[in-house]
Amino acid sequence: KDTVFFATLVLCWLFLTPSFETTKSFEIYWIIFIFIRNFLIILIFFGFYHLRLYTFNFQGNSFKYNPKPLDKNNSKFFMNNQLIDNMFYTLCWGVPVWTLYEVLTLWAYANKIINYVSWDSSPIYCLVLLLLVTTFQGAQFYFVHRLLHWKPLYKYVHSVHHRNVNTGPFSGLSFHPIEHMLFFSGIFLFWIIPSNPLIAMWYLFFSALSPIAGHSGYSKMVFKNGKNIPLGDYYHYLHHKYFECNYAGGGVSILDKIFGTLHDGSEEATKKTMARIKDKAH
Repeated sequence: KDTVFFATLVLCWLFLTPSFETTKSFEIYWIIFIFIRNFLIILIFFGFYHLRLYTFNFQGNSFKYNPKPLDKNNSKFFMNNQLIDNMFYTLCWGVPVWTLYEVLTLWAYANKIINYVSWDSSPIYCLVLLLLVTTFQGAQFYFVHRLLHWKPLYKYVHSVHHRNVNTGPFSGLSFHPIEHMLFFSGIFLFWIIPSNPLIAMWYLFFSALSPIAGHSGYSKMVFKNGKNIPLGDYYHYLHHKYFECNYAGGGVSILDKIFGTLHDGSEEATKKTMARIKDKAH
């Protein structure tokens, strides 16, 4: 999946991103262009997963964590519909926030506010930084996620995302706009350290697209030829089920181990998690 996401980034960087000459000043036409590009990227990727797994239901409940369908008559969702609710928060808030950070980043590079490092002058540095992006995003997500479970932020912000106990692809970016601001805020690192714009863009693209599989509700996508690709993050499914566990993302569950918030699916882990929920309630 990450390879496809990165290939999408490269194509967008080469053919669908304005030049620095253009992004030196804030002009509505190129900002709208990036917004439309990002909107379509989200719609295509998230839509593909949803259409295949839910609309056409090609594999039924095979490898589905929760056999229940997405809610269609539940008052906690916008218009009583989970899919509409998720699409609203993803497309109407997630895409604009992603676009805002990207526009500011491109403008800052164009005006030499961010220290630019070229691949030609520092190939090893750029490669190492590029390879660390997904790990950094996962670690940043852990600490932001812990913050979002602070009672006031959870009540007014993160609870929007946790309406989704039984998640679907569009649940991945179904956040309150404040959560979107925090979720993508790791881009600030690339405003501070010398970097290359392609690497900064990779952080934003990976952040936007990686939640799809982890919220798909399935552990695998199965094809007619018998082949399959891994999808879901079982640990994150458990997070949506039990709330106070498995805060990490991007393959850095070691942080959950270190801070004692790992739920591995065992009965013992469930008891510990429920005890932590009970303590937090007092």
